[in-house]
Amino acid sequence: MSPLNIVDTFPAFLTCWALAQADPLERQIERWASEYMAQWPELLAKLQADYAGQGADWRQIARERVFPFVQARLPAMAKARKHLCRLSPALYQRAQRTLAFDADITFVIYVGIGCGAGWATTYQDRPAILFGLENIAECGWSDADSIAGLLAHELGHLAHTAWRAQRALSDGDGPWWQLYCEGFATRCEQVILGEGSWHESSRTGDDSWLEWCQSRKGWLAAEFLRAVSAGEPVHRFFGSWYEMDGHSQSGYFLGHEIVKELEAGGALREIAMLDDIERHFRPILEALAGPGAARLRSDAT
Repeated sequence: MSPLNIVDTFPAFLTCWALAQADPLERQIERWASEYMAQWPELLAKLQADYAGQGADWRQIARERVFPFVQARLPAMAKARKHLCRLSPALYQRAQRTLAFDADITFVIYVGIGCGAGWATTYQDRPAILFGLENIAECGWSDADSIAGLLAHELGHLAHTAWRAQRALSDGDGPWWQLYCEGFATRCEQVILGEGSWHESSRTGDDSWLEWCQSRKGWLAAEFLRAVSAGEPVHRFFGSWYEMDGHSQSGYFLGHEIVKELEAGGALREIAMLDDIERHFRPILEALAGPGAARLRSDAT
């Protein structure tokens, strides 16, 4: 099995924050970039580019959504970092065995600007997962079970990308692709850890997440179809900063249910190779949504 490389930047953040915590907000953000993140310029550039690609100002996001809460969330960040360092090697080996997936992987533990609790990407020319402690703490995922679920989910993303690359299949984009890849990674989480692993369900203040998703599966399917047909963004289904009836990230559940349905006709590794995602996913969503789904299809044409 390939080894795991962990880049743990949290001690450097604590050193920076000890000096910056009493500073005005704008100075805290500046010191975060120039004193802490400057030690990992590739990571800083990746975070900034993520917001630039969305047409968003990373400084404004940091000012409004992240730095006002850093001090209060430090204990949760420290707890999450401890579990990440402790659980990562064994979880990585378990994922390699369960998914028959092998790669040289880097885990980066950092305090960022809200780009995600976990981000499967590349770092220093290797497959990597970036773990944003600020988002992990915000979501309430600092306990061991939630960290294990997050690890397994992101490893599912890396396996998905690696398998597709073996057949020279590129990643897609748009709402159907997002539903597919997040649903696939959520399914991998359950394959690695067991059917009861839903790390999204432990989000702070949302104890009823799984029950809510299960009881509204048809409505979620219909709402996704309606949004896609209307050309609306689907952030409400995926982003931790968005909600539907007070619940976030329901798209992970919805995508998982579709991937699990597809498993009845093929292995998970073959599902990883799908092309024309809408052709595979839309019929299942329409069946979940019920009679009104046909009208959504006709309205879109």
